[in-house]
Amino acid sequence: MTTAREIMHPGVRCVDSDASLVEAARMMRDLDVGSLPICDSDDRLRGIITDRDIVIRAVAGGLDLSTTRCGEFGGHVHWVDVEDSLEHVLATMEENQIRRVPVIENDQLVGMVSEADLARHLPEEQLASFVERVYA
Repeated sequence: MTTAREIMHPGVRCVDSDASLVEAARMMRDLDVGSLPICDSDDRLRGIITDRDIVIRAVAGGLDLSTTRCGEFGGHVHWVDVEDSLEHVLATMEENQIRRVPVIENDQLVGMVSEADLARHLPEEQLASFVERVYA
């Protein structure tokens, strides 16, 4: 059985929930990513912020990017356990129409599974089915 640990991208960097949106945007730029997990000082996952959140919700909403905190964007977050099966990872992503999912071990963030990770581990037909469901 293939597990989340086997397909995830390890070494994910978090943005602190008290960091400003400007700090998050710079971190995304520097890491060349489109989303960041939001963590508190205890390294527990509190949410995910995306570049789209910053543009659509903050910039278009007229928020001050230097004073608005990432923690305000956390909300509900879906995650999988490091030992969950690939099938469970797929089901979680499909049911919630998400393109990336954090991987947790012992209450700590240890990785992320993205579409690119799935593309490396799924047969073409299964990947096409996933994309169709997530983008529907």
